[in-house]
Amino acid sequence: MNKSGLIEELSRKENLTEKKAIDLVNLVFKGFTDELRKNGRIEIRGFGSFVVRKYDAYTGRNPKTGKSIKVSPKRLPFFKVGKELKERVDGKKR
Repeated sequence: MNKSGLIEELSRKENLTEKKAIDLVNLVFKGFTDELRKNGRIEIRGFGSFVVRKYDAYTGRNPKTGKSIKVSPKRLPFFKVGKELKERVDGKKR
């Protein structure tokens, strides 16, 4: 499922206009982004959690040319799946 599929499903199931569903999904995504930007943690019980992991600078290699390149330090979002979601996907819990 992608963002437009989520909007469509939300609109249909909750009897919302497409505009309201778009606004709601964008509001949630903006809240997640803002929290992660502040190095916060997002936990959705039964689903999983999002955190920001920090990576130091390192020397990488361009796969096309083989030349060494310097990669800047960066912060990337990381998702850790929750136990309940793991079990549901694996078919052990319903």
